[in-house]
This record gives sequence, C-alpha cells and structure tokens, in this order.
Amino acid sequence: MGSDDYYVYMMSNKGRTTLYIGITSGLTKRVLQHRSGETSGFTKRYRCDRLLYFESFAKPSEAIAREKQLKRWSRAKKEALIQTKNPRFEDLAVSVLGLPPAASAHR
Repeated sequence: MGSDDYYVYMMSNKGRTTLYIGITSGLTKRVLQHRSGETSGFTKRYRCDRLLYFESFAKPSEAIAREKQLKRWSRAKKEALIQTKNPRFEDLAVSVLGLPPAASAHR
C-alpha cells in the first residue's frame, strides 16, 4: 500500500447485515475514524466498523469511478467480490492493517 494510493473499500457491521462502500486516500486512518464513531452518518448509524474489502488505485478519478460502479451492484455481486479476496469475511483491518479487533462498543 503506497502513500499516494487511493482506496475503494467496503465496511460492514458485526453481523454483516449492512455494507458500506467508500473512498479514501488513507485507509488505516479512515477505518479508525469509522471505528471511533468519528464519521457521522451511515457508518455510525449502522456500526460499520469492519473492513471486508479494498482496492487501491493510483489516481483519484479511477477510485471514484470504481466506487460508483460498485455502489450500483447488487448485494449478492458485492459479496461475491468480497469472497474473491476475503472468503471468510474476516476484518482486514486486523489481518492486513494490523489494527486490533473492532469492539463495536463506542456507540
């Protein structure tokens, strides 16, 4: 993960009942913001604090286009995409970014 990368990412809650797709230039920082409840709105309301999927891009325009594409997909298609890189739907913030497990207790 390069310092100049842009990321499209998918977050979910503990029960995986909700999926959120976002874009950022700082994936670790953004995941921490979601976990702390620092970001208001959808992810805070639905407690989306687990990183299930991400892709990196060199240009912000590429990331934005991909985010828009993924948001149009059905839930089944999004879950199939997640399974290609994360078949057990593990929290990648722990296994890839090295963060501690999500607590979901901050809300």
